[in-house]
Amino acid sequence: MSAATAAYAELERRFRRLANIGGASSVLHWDWATMMPEGGANARSDQLAELSVISHELITDPRLDELLGRAESETRALDDWQRANLREMRHRQRHAAGVPPDLVEALSKASAKCEMVWREAKPKGDFKAFAESFTPLLGLVREKAAAKGAALGLAPYDALIDAFDPGYTVKEIDRIFAELEAFLPNVLARALARQDQLPQPLKLEGRFPIPAQRALAEQLMGRLGFEFAHGRLDVSLHPFCGGVPEDVRITTRYAESGFASALMAVLHETGHALYERGLPEAWRLQPVGEARGMSVHESQSLLIEMQACRSLEFLAFAAPLIREAFQAHAPVDGAAFEPANLYAHSIRVKADFIRVDADEVTYPFHILLRYRLEKDLLSGALKVADLPDAWNAGMKRHLGIVPPSATLGCLQDIHWTGGDLGYFPSYTLGAMTAAQLFDAAKRAELDLLPGIARGDFAPLLGWLRRNVHGLGSLYDSRELVTRATGKPLDPLVFKAHLERRYLG
Repeated sequence: MSAATAAYAELERRFRRLANIGGASSVLHWDWATMMPEGGANARSDQLAELSVISHELITDPRLDELLGRAESETRALDDWQRANLREMRHRQRHAAGVPPDLVEALSKASAKCEMVWREAKPKGDFKAFAESFTPLLGLVREKAAAKGAALGLAPYDALIDAFDPGYTVKEIDRIFAELEAFLPNVLARALARQDQLPQPLKLEGRFPIPAQRALAEQLMGRLGFEFAHGRLDVSLHPFCGGVPEDVRITTRYAESGFASALMAVLHETGHALYERGLPEAWRLQPVGEARGMSVHESQSLLIEMQACRSLEFLAFAAPLIREAFQAHAPVDGAAFEPANLYAHSIRVKADFIRVDADEVTYPFHILLRYRLEKDLLSGALKVADLPDAWNAGMKRHLGIVPPSATLGCLQDIHWTGGDLGYFPSYTLGAMTAAQLFDAAKRAELDLLPGIARGDFAPLLGWLRRNVHGLGSLYDSRELVTRATGKPLDPLVFKAHLERRYLG
């Protein structure tokens, strides 16, 4: 074995250890959000901070840098997957190298504290309480962004984006979002006008007990391909997907007044879970075996939720199951639960305060707002105290509505409590990617839509396994999308999808 291949083998061993520590941290985060008693918060915060510091020490070990250099000096002995793995290792090492350990620990503890404050502040609309914990956290995020930027040769916000979506920058995202803003207002106006000319959908009235909602959600998860031997569904304040590929944890939140929001959240998170389960088994616990950035991850959840499960074909399959799930608890109007009426509800366009309940046409406006606000927060152009007013002004400008409280406004999302600035652009990049991938899948798999109408998702899942899931991080996001669809990410494909679905 050459010195280069020996170095590479040692790197795999080290990153396997890092992956296991990260997996343990992910499950602890899931427990934090779902089952941990309130009194356990301080101990859990210390545990998570300790794991973060251990991981940081391992990846910033000077010996690891030496091993990377040795392996990079002779890559001809490596195959394509190994070379890609080496590339991803270096990317992670460079991101970590500029951040001091004490900052890593401080960020972990500050984010844990901020989330616990947010949990109480959100339902009360108590922005002042949230701001008191978020302000110091934001200061630490600024330090991290500056340190990473210096190490990577990037602007601070670009450095944060690069951690979630390697290769993307503000310049490129601004260009893509400018194209969206050029056509979205017109699509929205036309969709609302068309909707006004159509009959109002029948109301979905009845009793929707939470156990019945959960049973329906699990039934549909199973049909989509979720393996309950390798995952579970629970409840949290904000739906998410966590865990590891062998043990995927997803959550939702329920309200007995309606079933659609919780169900769509489950289907969304199931898309994430299917991606995790489909990652290349031969490369588990290695960087190349992990998901290809958050825009691709969000594309998988939005592809399932928005592209597949809001289609008329899916609702033709699901309508009898939905009606049966709730019929035993109170009579439901049969006509209201017919596929056409459910479809009318699923594509209803409406300016709404809540991002996770937004339709496809208005959803990008929610992301544009958050993207601009967090850039200004990071740069200092926007003070934390002024966030509610800036949020409300943005909602008024984009959607013509103003949230009546911080609960329905700037306190609705959990992301900033974790210090996750730079994440939000991934949602709209993911929506565009989802539209392009689903369009390519339909052209390649002629039985895809007929299969969905029968409750058979094998054609769709098989295509995703071959073209996205099973490739892990072998390619960067641009090449992955180009290989799967025949061209790079194109906003016009998303526009065409919106026009087909919402303009008839």
